[in-house]
Parts: sequence; C-alpha cells; structure tokens
Amino acid sequence: MINKSRRQPVPLDVADRRAAWVRGLTLAVAIVATLIVLAACNRSGPGEGQGGGGFPPALVSVETARPAAIPMRFEFVGQTAGSKEAEVRARVQGILERRTYQEGSRVKAGQLLFVIDPKPYAAQAQAAEADLARAEAQAAQARRNLERVKPLSGSKALSQREYDEAVSAAETSAAAVKQAQARLTEARLNLGYTSVTAPVGGLASRALRSEGSLVAPGQDSLLTTVSQIDPLYANFSVSESEQRQILKALGKGTAIAASEKDVKAATVTLRLSDGTTYPHKGRLAFIDPRVNTATGSFEARAEVPNPDGTLRPGQFVRVVLESAPRPDVIVVPQRAVMDGPQGKFVYVTGKSAEGKDVALPRPVTVGDWVDVGGQPQWIIESGLKAGDVFIVDGTAKIFPIPGGAPIMLGPPPGMDAGKGGPQAMKGDAGKDAGKQGAAPKK
Repeated sequence: MINKSRRQPVPLDVADRRAAWVRGLTLAVAIVATLIVLAACNRSGPGEGQGGGGFPPALVSVETARPAAIPMRFEFVGQTAGSKEAEVRARVQGILERRTYQEGSRVKAGQLLFVIDPKPYAAQAQAAEADLARAEAQAAQARRNLERVKPLSGSKALSQREYDEAVSAAETSAAAVKQAQARLTEARLNLGYTSVTAPVGGLASRALRSEGSLVAPGQDSLLTTVSQIDPLYANFSVSESEQRQILKALGKGTAIAASEKDVKAATVTLRLSDGTTYPHKGRLAFIDPRVNTATGSFEARAEVPNPDGTLRPGQFVRVVLESAPRPDVIVVPQRAVMDGPQGKFVYVTGKSAEGKDVALPRPVTVGDWVDVGGQPQWIIESGLKAGDVFIVDGTAKIFPIPGGAPIMLGPPPGMDAGKGGPQAMKGDAGKDAGKQGAAPKK
C-alpha cells in the first residue's frame, strides 16, 4: 500500500539547496585565502619593505623649524573720509545771489564759493559809520567842556555839582563812542559774511541751495561741504581680541599696551575694491580706548597721503596694518598643522626601536595666521622649538600607530626625484627649511 501522505521532492527545492551549498563553499574558500594572505604579511616583517603593523611607509617631505622675524599683519574693512570735513553755512540772512565754484571741483582755503546780497548790510555798515562819527563829535564836545570847567573847580565860580556833571558827560560820550565802534564792527562782519568762502582746501560737494533762495543762520543754513583729501583718513573697526593682538604686536610682543610712538610706527596699506594696492603707505593714527556701545568694537583710524587725489571720501577699502617684525618667531606652513581630538598638532620625525624613520604627533599652540612670501603660515606659540624637523607634505598618507607611523623622507608628491630625492632629504633633513617662514628683509 502506497502512503500518499509522503510528499515527493520538488525539482525547485533541490536547485535551491544546491545553490546554497555552492555559496557556502565559496565563502569558506574566501576565508581560507584571506587567512593565508594575512599570515604571509605577518611573516614578511618590517625588514621586507613593510612598516610596523603592516602599514607601508609614507613618502613625506620635511622642514626644520627655525626662528625668523615676522611682521604682524592685520586686515580690516574700512571706509575713507576727509581729514577735515568742513560745513559751509550761511551766517547772515539774505538772498543767495550766485554760486562761484564748480560743484565737485577742488577749491582752495579762502576761495569764494557763494555771494549773498550784500546791499542791505552795506547800508547798515554806512549807518554804523555815521553813528560812530556822531558819537565821536559828542565826545569831543564833552571833553572840551570838561577842559573849560577844570580851572574853575577850585573856586566859588563853579559848584561841585556842575563839575561832576561835566566829568560824567565826558565819560558817557566816550562810552558811546565805543558802543558805536562795536556796532560798526558788527555791521562790517555781517557785510563780510555775505561772501561765503571755503574754510579749508579740498573737494567741494554739490550746492544744497540754488541762486535766488533765501538763506539764514540756523538748521537750514548748510550750503555745501568741503572735504580735505590730503591726507585722507581710513576709518575701520577692530574687535576686542584684535585690539589686544594689535597692541601686543605694536609693543613688540612684550607689553599689552603699546606706546604712542609704537602706534605711529605701524605702516598701513590700502587695497582698493578692484584688488589693486594703493601705492602710498600710511600710518595708524589711533585706536580708540573706549568700546563703541553700538557696535561692540573699537574705532580705529589710519592716515594715508593722497597727493594726486586718487582716493575720494566714502570709498570702501581694505586696511592692511603691518607692525615692526616680531623677532624669534616659529612659523610653519598652514598645511602642516593638523586638527585632532586634543587640538592642533604637527608630525615631527623620530626613530623607531629598529632605527627606522617614523612620524610622531606633537601638540602645538598656534597664534596668528600670517602670509609670508605668498604662503599661508601659522605662528607656533608653543610645541615646536628651533631645530625640530616637522613633516610638511604627505601627512594624508600617515596612519597613526603606537610607536610612530613609518615614513620615508623624500620630495613632495609630484616633484622630480632628481631635484631632491629621499637620500638628499635624509642627509640634509630640512637644510633649506624655514625659508618660507623667514620674513623678507627690508
């Protein structure tokens, strides 16, 4: 009797089991092959071209840390302004008759700019002259009367009262003369104010009042402005940390506060909006000791000569401040400084227990960023000293391992070995190092 409840194997199930058996066999073969390769690598050892731990040595280039004199450079965004911004205002009331200058042109100090109708003030000056002449005549008459009564003052022919009245009349007339002189002086001043002149030399802006307008002293008395552009000011703002760095740099790194002489010794270069450098160098005029409560920064000003009038007030420029060179500074290329969990560090060269070249991480404290010879450089405040050999190129191929990563000293990637191969670098490790960090001699 045939048991119909027992199922016969389906052809599809047999194929699935066969495929699973093949995949398992393939995985086992792969594992065995990997174990054989790892065993062969462990047997090769570091003496067969492999570094410690199986890592191949990285090809790196090095430099030697050397002290150099580095000028401190700071760059800010600033805006130019005239060294003198003079407002030309009407000081008397009257009709503006004419404008005598070309708007936007250069004017000299004392040059006539506007003319206010002078006829009313000329008449007032003439009336004041007449008042002065009348007062002087009255004073002369009073003096003559006093001279006549003086001889009679000691006799009974003239009372004391009459004598006192003659003296008072002479004194009163003399005071009236002074008062008339003051009115005449005022009238002449007002007449002179009808000719509005430039208080300083510079560039005159547009006229704010046209001919025929009634002008008068007060809030609406402004006629135009004159900006003295030689020398020119460049105003900029610095943060609190930048202010301390600047003062420290100006104090040659030994003092927080720089003296006035050190501040004026700092040179200033302006970079214009088109990227060109202004040819005339200036100086740092001052740094405000108070914080601007509106911006939270310190106001600063540079003074730049502008003999040919190239710069105009209101331009946006980049102010490059450079102090005297700071001596004995260690600088390294920016690409040599790495970031790690504990902060910034550089790789320095060392020797392993077998006498091989290895790379060792060295924590460093960086200062300001400087541009030396067109190359970005970090100032190293601590962590490196003169004579230390550090790695510049090839750090990306270094695998940190205990005891130091294996390295091979050679030229930077892409450099011809004939221009400086591994042996040259080993025999003279960083002979020319530090040249990038050296400040250009002046």
